[in-house]
Amino acid sequence: MGRKSDAKERLQDAALELIWERSYGVVTIDAICEKAGVKKGSFYYFYESKADLAVAALEADWQANAKPWWDNVFSASVPPMERIRTFLQMTHDKQAVMQKEHGQILGCPCFSIGSEICTQSEVLRATAQEILQRQIRYFETAIRDAQARGEIGEGDPNAKAKCLYALFEGSLAQARIQNDLEFLRTLPSSAMEVLGVRKDATVA
Repeated sequence: MGRKSDAKERLQDAALELIWERSYGVVTIDAICEKAGVKKGSFYYFYESKADLAVAALEADWQANAKPWWDNVFSASVPPMERIRTFLQMTHDKQAVMQKEHGQILGCPCFSIGSEICTQSEVLRATAQEILQRQIRYFETAIRDAQARGEIGEGDPNAKAKCLYALFEGSLAQARIQNDLEFLRTLPSSAMEVLGVRKDATVA
């Protein structure tokens, strides 16, 4: 029995990396195929368009990489404010590694692709929106748990989560635009201020 081809996965990996580093608009199917080491005919065997591949790549990256990371950092066994602080600190550290490797802060692939393509591809916009909503729910759960512990004041946890997420993604976008980690270094303390965390609750 012949070895199972991993061409589909290589196309997804190549597409995500190229689009994340450059942009959806400038990356061609030819460039993706070349990076993946896959013939163009094989591309069209798996996908009808670049948009279809981008959707598959975003979802595959979420399931294989992002979701396990979010699940670990936001584990219910970890105190809620520690989850948020650790996540934001790790975001800074991960982007610092990317800056060293690529010479550029890359930000969030889903947010970058979604903001670029939202008016051009409904299927890509919907996929990016769904993944970003999944991330907001991690924040919301942590905020609900913190409220139950009296660490954050009353208020709609979903609204608070959206506000915190806007700070997170906005800071990432600024860091990418200016290639400056300073926007991410202060994220944990800024998040505590936005959420109105009691000073005696800032250390878990």
